[in-house]
Amino acid sequence: MGGAKRLPRVGVFVCHCGLNIAGVINVEKVVEEAFKMPDVVIAEHYVYMCSEPGQKLIEDAIKKYDLTAVVVAACTPSMHEETFRRVLERSGLSPYVLEFVNLREHCSWVHAHEPEKATEKAIALVRMGVAKARFLKPLEKRKFKVWREALVIGGGISGITASLNLANAGFRVYLVEKSPTIGGHMLMLDKTFPTLDCSACILTPRMVEVSKHPNIELMAYSEVTNVQRVEGGFKVEVLKKPRYVIEDKCTGCGICSQHCPIEVSNEYDANLGSRKAIYIPFPQSIPLKYVIDVDHCIRCGACERVCQAKAIDFEQKPTKIELEVGTIIVSVGFKVFDAKRIIEYGYGSLPDVTTTLELERLLSASGPTCGRVMRLSNGKIPRSIAFIQCVGSRDKRFNEYCCRIGCMVALKQALLLKERLGEETEVYICFNDMRAFGKGYEEFYNRVRDSDIKFVRGIPSEVKAESNGKLSLTVYDQSTERFLELKVDMVVLTVGIEPSDGIESVRNVLPISIGFDGFLSESHPKLKPVETNMRGVFIAGACQGPKDIVDTVSQASAAAMKAAELLSRGEIEVEPTIAVVNEFKCRGCGRCEEVCEYGAIRVEEINGRLVAKVNEALCEGCGACSVKCPTGAVKVQRFKSEQIMSVVSAATYEIG
Repeated sequence: MGGAKRLPRVGVFVCHCGLNIAGVINVEKVVEEAFKMPDVVIAEHYVYMCSEPGQKLIEDAIKKYDLTAVVVAACTPSMHEETFRRVLERSGLSPYVLEFVNLREHCSWVHAHEPEKATEKAIALVRMGVAKARFLKPLEKRKFKVWREALVIGGGISGITASLNLANAGFRVYLVEKSPTIGGHMLMLDKTFPTLDCSACILTPRMVEVSKHPNIELMAYSEVTNVQRVEGGFKVEVLKKPRYVIEDKCTGCGICSQHCPIEVSNEYDANLGSRKAIYIPFPQSIPLKYVIDVDHCIRCGACERVCQAKAIDFEQKPTKIELEVGTIIVSVGFKVFDAKRIIEYGYGSLPDVTTTLELERLLSASGPTCGRVMRLSNGKIPRSIAFIQCVGSRDKRFNEYCCRIGCMVALKQALLLKERLGEETEVYICFNDMRAFGKGYEEFYNRVRDSDIKFVRGIPSEVKAESNGKLSLTVYDQSTERFLELKVDMVVLTVGIEPSDGIESVRNVLPISIGFDGFLSESHPKLKPVETNMRGVFIAGACQGPKDIVDTVSQASAAAMKAAELLSRGEIEVEPTIAVVNEFKCRGCGRCEEVCEYGAIRVEEINGRLVAKVNEALCEGCGACSVKCPTGAVKVQRFKSEQIMSVVSAATYEIG
């Protein structure tokens, strides 16, 4: 005999959230009205419901009133829903009989100047929460085994850091980098702020460590072309592009490059220098294996004739490699803003208008001029230089966000120019605001100000060429409230950061959310800064948003820690808010399968008829299948028809 069906017994708990909610909404009235709602047996309010006393208040009420469901009306569920789910678990209830009502973001914050209407709306939101809570059923999480290998996409400082952290923790790591070498943008830098350490001295030892680590398989000059979610994690397809050089035979001697007759612009030198058609990006490349640029190679055979190792192979083909991994870290970096888009600054037409990245290569001992700073128009040493800040950043025409590194890059380069070219060199920095936000940055800013570098608070509208070879800029200095006309030998444009092309490539195989700025979105900016909307997929570095090296390394370590947490358990817990199929209603049309981005639903033949089946390990509970189903056979748990319709009815005061 089955037990009698329990009638709903709902408890409502309203949080003041300090004054975030109670400063606008009359919480006492909300509680008073909640008591009148069907099946509500207890309603309370407290100043901070998420605090220990607030949580105990809920625990005691669950036991005292034998509650079957709980409604918490507080702030955003993305911040505290998990907190209150644990409260229910400790009290012996399923965590999924909790309904969370957002009174802060959805009510008090958006109606701060309408307290009476805000209170009315709060009551309506609670009424809707209670209506749904009456129909909630206990659910249980599912657990599935995961593979103990990790994939890191992107071999810049972020990917290198994440890979080493995971490998040192004992996990097998596949590091995939689309370029012939790892290292990323950091290898193009001369020195790093605020300590002015040599960039290569910091990075190249870590690159070597990656290549030598027994737990890391480096896959340079390769791209991820397909990712399929499966029960053990992810099946990944990697396309290894042909170098036309046999890696196992190549010794990196460079004789082939010396005899190559073709020279093209060197991307590593920001196109200021040249390289051969067979090349390595820079002398410290990892792996130190040459690659042939087939777009420029003329197949003259010179490299083949001089290669004693017989490593040249023009018959190489792309190779597909299949991997099975339990977690993925995406660290595909960024790209710099193309200054040609701002035509008034003359970049691309005026040779002495350069960018901070190009100046970085001029300053570098490994750069095209071996560290000699010169004017690109005539090769002479510049005696006056002006920096223009925020090029492509904080600009409604291009990118409204701050690039976060531009101020410190200009300060660093200005100081280095003074040291290299002499104290008599005039250096100007034209800026909007000086943002020295990191540890030691303000001290570095003060050091630069003491170096006779001139700061002009204003941005020039145009750069013009003078007949005497000088460049002229007119700028309104907000500090002195007057126009200044600067005549300089060189103008340096401090270009901002934009989402890399690799982000779109990754999103073609992993449907990760992006923000309004085009960067990859984290699950929660405060509580889950490296997690994504895809379970088991993490992000790190500048693909998530503009950041400097310090923050990039910190975030990479955090992503590695979250990945290691998952891999060390050897299993993954799946939220029960997934799609379920009513087999009696399903007619096997396959529309649900067509719209599922996660490959979680398949039409199978069962007992002679076609029926949709959900793979619980893959389903993310997005609901696309439910929307598309013509018969209503597919529903997402906690969002079934009676639950949704009860909320709709409550919104129109028809609850009963």
